[in-house]
Amino acid sequence: MTAASEEIVVSHLTKHYRQLRAVDNLSFTVRPGRVTGFLGPNGAGKTTTLRMMLGLVRPTSGTATFSGVAYTDLDQPIRHVGAVLEASSAHKGRSGINHLRVICASAGLPRQAADEALARVGLSPAAKRKFKGYSLGMKQRLGIAAALLGDPRVLILDEPANGLDPEGIRWMRDLLKSLAAEGRTVLVSSHLLGEMQQLADDVVIIAAGQLIRQGPVEEVLGSMSGVSHVRVRTPKPAELSAALAAEQATVATLPDEALMVTGLDAARIGHIAFTAGIELHELTGERADLEQVFLQLTAGKAGIR
Repeated sequence: MTAASEEIVVSHLTKHYRQLRAVDNLSFTVRPGRVTGFLGPNGAGKTTTLRMMLGLVRPTSGTATFSGVAYTDLDQPIRHVGAVLEASSAHKGRSGINHLRVICASAGLPRQAADEALARVGLSPAAKRKFKGYSLGMKQRLGIAAALLGDPRVLILDEPANGLDPEGIRWMRDLLKSLAAEGRTVLVSSHLLGEMQQLADDVVIIAAGQLIRQGPVEEVLGSMSGVSHVRVRTPKPAELSAALAAEQATVATLPDEALMVTGLDAARIGHIAFTAGIELHELTGERADLEQVFLQLTAGKAGIR
């Protein structure tokens, strides 16, 4: 497969249950060479969408394809798509390396693929430890190792940072970025919005089973026309607050005694301070982060219908 053909295309994907529209006419594209964050409130339809993409749930209508082919029609899907929808499960008495070797044997993969995958996720030192002794974070790593066994060009991960400590989360971020840098298509579902802002190149945001916003992270953040905030530090906070209030700005004092100004941009605040002869030590515009944008986009949209 060429990199250009490795995108995921979800087209009008729909899943209706008796009293529930879990996914409603959902369409989006996941591009190769990038990490795409799949975001939505609880009950938004993310897991149902991922399960339909992987042939685990039959859609009411619509399609999800990899290089133009449905997952169930792929020849040797383990070589095309690697997926982790929950922490890895294995026989409690089986070691991590033997768990992977069993998968290799059943899928017709070479035995050394297990060793290579275990090394890539940093579990080689625990290769012979029994699965029952693995922490949740180690199980997450083992699940990713299993997803990498076939050297797939597409990876789909649902909450891969669950159970990881801060060091493990950073490791996960670096791993997924490196996999995307190799030209793979990486789709990650997560509730850790701060982490997703650092990890993802693109985001797909859904609510109530429908697409709310899709695009590069920077574009999504920049498209929000919310109220601007400017952080200001001055040795004369009372005088500056009064001058800004006269211009209809809202001024709040932060715990570190800096001012947070709403309603005026940094240039206007600087001009007002200069005109009033007030010295400034800091003048910083602050834009919304991914969490704020996410909450604004999904506000009032119920997750379960």
